[in-house]
Amino acid sequence: MAIWKLRSKRKVSGGRYHASHKKKARHITRDPVLTRTADKIKKKILRIKGGNTKVNLQGATEVNLMIKGKAKKTKIETVVENAASRHFVRQNVVCKGAIIKTPEGLARVTSRPTQDGIVNAVLVKK
Repeated sequence: MAIWKLRSKRKVSGGRYHASHKKKARHITRDPVLTRTADKIKKKILRIKGGNTKVNLQGATEVNLMIKGKAKKTKIETVVENAASRHFVRQNVVCKGAIIKTPEGLARVTSRPTQDGIVNAVLVKK
């Protein structure tokens, strides 16, 4: 189902906003994809504006962890903290800025998994 990015036609008081332009196709968005921790990696390739592609990560198992300038691939255990929403911790949703638990320690996600198709993070605390 399509989602419109336009404001409401009504004000908080109930009065009407007068439209400055009609609906356009560019105002349609997709449903949000919440990347969750999973047993298997699940990706979806989308066609975006201009004929380009975007890799949508729907299930994440591993993270590219930066430790003192070196990259290491480790397993994601769980989501500890998420600034985007407190409910994302309970649902194990991985997004940018989330603190995740790995075997190496706590790490902060620096990539956008739903846009990039990969989870990158930096070590915060051992």
